[in-house]
Amino acid sequence: MPKKTHGRGHDTRYRRLIKNHCFVCGNANPDGMHLKFTYDEKRNCFVCRFRLGKRFTGPPGHCHGGIIASILDDAMGKVNRLRDVVALTSQITVDYLKPVPLNKPLRVESREVRVRGRKHTNAAEILNQNGDVLARSQGVFIAIDPRRLFAQHINQ
Repeated sequence: MPKKTHGRGHDTRYRRLIKNHCFVCGNANPDGMHLKFTYDEKRNCFVCRFRLGKRFTGPPGHCHGGIIASILDDAMGKVNRLRDVVALTSQITVDYLKPVPLNKPLRVESREVRVRGRKHTNAAEILNQNGDVLARSQGVFIAIDPRRLFAQHINQ
């Protein structure tokens, strides 16, 4: 059985946020989604299993496209932790292949595509319980120095 490590928010080994208010994964955001990601070492990807409730409605009975993009973006961002970097989204593309249903078991998976210098390219997919890909994305993330950019938000 593959060892899974829990990914909680945007923590890294050299940065501590006062609280994680991320809309997708932050447990300190009362209005957030509170998604919890794990790393599957055997498959070399991050995974999160979840269901989307009525408050995420777009088309009747299905999820809003902006929520889908947020989930994919956050999942791809988790991949940067494998290299112990903080990298911000520079570009994201989303292919909406099939409507994402509400109140059904779903999972999102993300993995690294390539790294060139500070530029990290990652990919993610949202799948239904049958393994059908409902939405997929690719994103470019730029590694930054969190101490410089977020100095006022970091505990020293």
